Amino acid sequence: MLDLIAALRARVAALVDARAAGDPTAGDPLRGLYVTEDTAHRIAAEPVRTAGDDTAVPLPDTGGPDRLSALARTFGLSALDAHVLVVALAPDVDRGFEALYGYLNDDVGRRRATVALALDLAGTGPLDPAARDRFHPAAPLLAGGLLVVEEEDRPLPGRALRVPERVVAHLLGDDSRMDAGLLGAGVALLHPTGTDALRPTPEPVTLAARVAGAGPVTVHLRERAPGAATDSVVAALRDAGRAVLRYRPECVDVVAARALLREARLRDAAVVVEPLPPHPGALVRVLASAEATVVLAGTDAPDPRWAPDAELLALDAPDGATVPDDLWRRELGPLDSDFDLEAATAPYRLSGDQVRRAARSARALAAFEGTAPTLAQVQRSARLVSAPLLDSHARRIRPAVGFADIVLPEEPLGMLHELTGRARDRDRVLGEWRLRTGGGRGRGVVALFAGESGTGKTLGAEVVAGELGLDLYVVDLSSVVDKYVGETEKNLERIFVEVDRTDCVLLFDEADAVFGKRSEVKSSHDRYANLESAYLLQRLESFAGIAVLTTNLRANIDEAFTRRLDLVVDFPFPDAAQRVALWHSCLTGTPKADDLGAEIERCAAEFELAGGAIRSAAVTAGYRAAARGSAVTGADVRAGARREYEKAGRLVLDAGMPWAP
Repeated sequence: MLDLIAALRARVAALVDARAAGDPTAGDPLRGLYVTEDTAHRIAAEPVRTAGDDTAVPLPDTGGPDRLSALARTFGLSALDAHVLVVALAPDVDRGFEALYGYLNDDVGRRRATVALALDLAGTGPLDPAARDRFHPAAPLLAGGLLVVEEEDRPLPGRALRVPERVVAHLLGDDSRMDAGLLGAGVALLHPTGTDALRPTPEPVTLAARVAGAGPVTVHLRERAPGAATDSVVAALRDAGRAVLRYRPECVDVVAARALLREARLRDAAVVVEPLPPHPGALVRVLASAEATVVLAGTDAPDPRWAPDAELLALDAPDGATVPDDLWRRELGPLDSDFDLEAATAPYRLSGDQVRRAARSARALAAFEGTAPTLAQVQRSARLVSAPLLDSHARRIRPAVGFADIVLPEEPLGMLHELTGRARDRDRVLGEWRLRTGGGRGRGVVALFAGESGTGKTLGAEVVAGELGLDLYVVDLSSVVDKYVGETEKNLERIFVEVDRTDCVLLFDEADAVFGKRSEVKSSHDRYANLESAYLLQRLESFAGIAVLTTNLRANIDEAFTRRLDLVVDFPFPDAAQRVALWHSCLTGTPKADDLGAEIERCAAEFELAGGAIRSAAVTAGYRAAARGSAVTGADVRAGARREYEKAGRLVLDAGMPWAP
């Protein structure tokens, strides 16, 4: 490059001498600041000027091993293009060219090469249409972002040429930093190394390896969740010796996209864009327009209108793209206790990048609290990373209960344990072991909790969420059901899509309101109600999250929904022994009088209350004791139980009544 600059300087000096020999104003100290009348007459009388052979610079050899030759091969530059590039960047390397160019431009204020000057030095001129074509926006120099033609208000021969600083630095051998236009734009440079590479399951490895070895290609990768499969592709590209520019755009920025593409071609790097912003057509057209490896990832299907003239290869990311088993442990470091980290993090379907962010958050929280990372801190950080955006349609509950807080017979309690196990092991059973049937079915876990009011259905869902370390979202039916046709389905689809891509437990309380039986069509109302049910039947087939439906009337649930359920858990009305256990469970944290145990057994036998009613009765007993400032007594418990009986409209016998036993 420096040899080319030196040769150019000599040729420019020769051209200066040639111009000065026939210019009577060459010795004027104010030459270039104004145009005299004599100068105007002299210019008007001159014929159209073209450069002679004695002032032409030999065009650079683009077949050599130097950086300029490599740049020419990468961007498809001709020898004339390479010459123009050298002429334009000369003032950025040697300040002496500023004065020389100012003289040759007849304007001391214009110290960069113009189109006419660059072509004069090449032995051609602006009259040559092929030479002028090298400055077209679609020509390699401008399309690749290697050259900027400034001063668009001037005629083309008089426009100044500038080479972006990033291109100058690359030609001088400096690739230590990315383009300044990419700073703060959400671009991360990942060098070719396999030390942090993910080790996904065999199917995603095959896809990632094919993308890495395909050469220049534009791929659209449709994912279940942002980042779920791109980590595998990034790892394969880095293992193949390619640098990766990972771009997370907040909006469509065409200027940043062009700078990103130029950076990728300068470094021979691949571009991974995830997730695509809304309406990404302009962005896709820019990135798909060059010979580079570009991976566009998103949860939506590609639109052919984004880049109709580009060959966009559309692929579906296979399920089962997983992070390595030891990634959590490597990122977290030493733990506070020897808890089962694999079991604790199994419910979270996080990408490698999300795991790293969650681990950083857990480490920061542990440092703030002065401990090593604990189970609670790890799960809290994972929940924050994967939190769904459901606040407009669902109410979030942060679970604070576990299996020790629920009283159930052995069979339904065992089924709740099985439900948590299904949620933890579904990737292994349905993915690695391939026990999932076809038909586009998802990996969701859906259960129905059936039983009378107050038997613990909602509490059971909270227990499952708490054991999995996930948040519980209760669907607000008032914000979902809409009187207008089709709006209910749209609201439900928003909920399902968000739960599919994140980690939480979704609770449809009183599910028979939306999962009811289909009926014979006798009116338009029946027809549209059946359409809602048909939509839900289809959506449950592809559901990939965790959902719990509760109902007081199991017979009202359509049999087609029942077939799509993984588990149906019946919550029976508690018998006397279970009611005793419920009373003790509800009063665990309260101060107790000596006679409380015996009175609880009598109340459990006398008052047939469900778990929810017993909890309300215990709260009433607690308020009575708090008002006196003493412990909870048997009288408080009996008063609370009588209150619940009266609320339910049931007859309560007093000892003074003649018919009382």
